[in-house]
Amino acid sequence: QVRTVRLSFVKGDVQIERGSSQQFENAMLNLPITQGSRLRANGDGRAEIEFEDGSTIRLAPNSSIEFPELVLRESGAKASSIKVIKGTAYVDFAGEKNEEFVLQFGNEKLALTHSARLRIGVGDEGAAVAVFKGDIQVEGPSGTLAVKKNQTGNFDFTSDGRDTLVKDIEQEPLDAWDKQQSDYHVRYASNSYQSYSPYSYGTADLAYYGNFFNAPGYGMMWQPYLVGAGWDPFMDGAWAFNPGFGFGWVSAYPWGWTPYHYGSWVFLPGYGWAWQPGGAWNGWYNQPRVLNAPSGFKVPQAPTTGTHSLIVNRGTGSAIVAGNKVVIRNNSAGLGVPRGEVKNLAKASQRVQAHGMVTEHVHTAQAPPMSTAGSRQPGMISGPRSQQQASSPRTSTPAPRSSSPASMPSSHSAPSPGGGRSPR
Repeated sequence: QVRTVRLSFVKGDVQIERGSSQQFENAMLNLPITQGSRLRANGDGRAEIEFEDGSTIRLAPNSSIEFPELVLRESGAKASSIKVIKGTAYVDFAGEKNEEFVLQFGNEKLALTHSARLRIGVGDEGAAVAVFKGDIQVEGPSGTLAVKKNQTGNFDFTSDGRDTLVKDIEQEPLDAWDKQQSDYHVRYASNSYQSYSPYSYGTADLAYYGNFFNAPGYGMMWQPYLVGAGWDPFMDGAWAFNPGFGFGWVSAYPWGWTPYHYGSWVFLPGYGWAWQPGGAWNGWYNQPRVLNAPSGFKVPQAPTTGTHSLIVNRGTGSAIVAGNKVVIRNNSAGLGVPRGEVKNLAKASQRVQAHGMVTEHVHTAQAPPMSTAGSRQPGMISGPRSQQQASSPRTSTPAPRSSSPASMPSSHSAPSPGGGRSPR
């Protein structure tokens, strides 16, 4: 059974090839990724892919990966195979049970079986795997190399084929950015409604960009911050064509994954639009469901012909980031707000609804731009650390498996009438 994973972060020049078109096209946030797809970040581009269990892969500039396998086994296990073709990829594996998560680069591969965070750098002549958390075992033509936390494994693609272990990690410019994104997922996913679902992808964004509340007669609902009267959930996005399942709605909002593939959008009189998860998030919808639409509202319909994307842009516009400040408009619903970088989005939402527009401080430093001038090739250790290298015997001892529990947040009261909500 084919699976879909989420393109959860896009910045700069990022392109995707769907596996059947043989042509790259511009990638959109929240685009479903399926088996056979290739993704590349060009120039200053960066991207993140989020899996069902909350695992992520982040691409640095001038990097590309492909997905040879994204399937669901008959046993129910999710099998993911990702090949790092070139450049740098950051991998944050959640360590869920019954997951097959295999990474490939060159002639090497590693199967992650427990929680780990690492960086893979691939160049023309070799690769380097730095382990920030956990421990891994990399299999290749020469055997198996064990790499533990705060160590780096170097893999030679040349005829020498000598693999070495460095008991240190050489810092890269985007390591801090990767850590910031990892911390964001940990912080907000732990305060999300994810225990209500068998899936974890998108839950951190729901916790940061909006609020769960109990609505009388409807049960548990979710609504984004920064919305008021006149907003609807289909103001910004696109109908995008996928060779596997036709046209599907791709939301432009940073939280716009889960509410458009599970549950239903419901219009609550006096409150506005809100998302209703339902009793269980069973199945994955390619097109969102709408209930109780107000009079005159036209439910979005997918195109019936062609394969070109149809862009929808009816909203008030994206937030504008300038230096360490961001200008946010009412009814923007978080569009353009950097995730995790405005400290209290609930209070900002109150101010936006009162004044129509606010300027907020951005509290997380942006990662520096990547420079190619004088930089070394990805995957190669340079400088005095080369003196620390030593050939390491390969073994075949498997790593242990573990899992981490999900958590359930406290419930909240229904939002106040008039399209807003009570702050947390």
